[in-house]
Amino acid sequence: MRMGLAIDAACDLSQAFLQQHDIAVMPITVRVDSEVFMDDRKPAEIQRFIDRRLGSRSHSAETEPCPVDEVQKLFLGKLVLEQDCVFCLTITATRSPINEHVNKASFGILKNYRQVREQAGVPGPFMMRVIDTRNIFAGAAPLVYEAARLIAANETPATIRERLAHLANYTYGYMLPRDLYYLRARAKKKNDRSVSLVSAMLGSALDIKPILRCFRGETGPVGKARGFEQGAEALFNYAAQRVRAGLLVPMVCASYGGDLAVLSHLPGYAGLRAACEECGVELMEAPMSITGMVNVGEGAVTIGFAAEEHEAEF
Repeated sequence: MRMGLAIDAACDLSQAFLQQHDIAVMPITVRVDSEVFMDDRKPAEIQRFIDRRLGSRSHSAETEPCPVDEVQKLFLGKLVLEQDCVFCLTITATRSPINEHVNKASFGILKNYRQVREQAGVPGPFMMRVIDTRNIFAGAAPLVYEAARLIAANETPATIRERLAHLANYTYGYMLPRDLYYLRARAKKKNDRSVSLVSAMLGSALDIKPILRCFRGETGPVGKARGFEQGAEALFNYAAQRVRAGLLVPMVCASYGGDLAVLSHLPGYAGLRAACEECGVELMEAPMSITGMVNVGEGAVTIGFAAEEHEAEF
């Protein structure tokens, strides 16, 4: 059985990994004033967004996840011909309607795929499975990584689906934003009350940066640090501790909302890299999606890994 993967663009993964596993990307349209960006994880488009230096204007951006009809076109025009089973992984349904869009699209896909395959001379049935990673940005990466590993190991669709559904409850996504005023402005734009004006003012006045966590679809602060560099060091040191304690998937994903070369120069990152090498864990570096940068601001760091349930210690 030919099995493949599809993700939405807000799942942060390296371009090399996407190409290696031939992973399809469901794009997100991003509009900032009169400018339009197609967030499809292509390096050139991400770089174009960064080069435009839209800054605080981005918080008013409109984002449109891949609509139902476009998901159907992607599958019926390409994936149902190339694969016999596709696992479609999305960021948490609590933060984006893309999971709902894919589920709605699946009805039309499964209704119409037979005719498409017959006309192309492709025999047999087609299956698709929609997985809510229950996380965002780099936090979605461990599930995609594990799905690719299981497909390469020729596991059955049922085994893969069961494993991914289980892991979705044990993925952790941590984020360190640079600009709380931006984060608050974006939250207000989206009617998200998770970042208050008071916390934004206090954070900027004292240069306090929150460390945020997404776990099982819920996002909130779990720590704080004075200054971005101190926050980065605390976050990377914490991730290194979790690596040494043992992970459920042998990978950590670090994403950055800008030039990836910045990561290696941040305090604590060398220690995280050393811990991963010591424990045989892959450290994947990925550019943050345009959607991610629009929602949390450029220059933010996110870390994703899968581990047994634990309390955050910052």
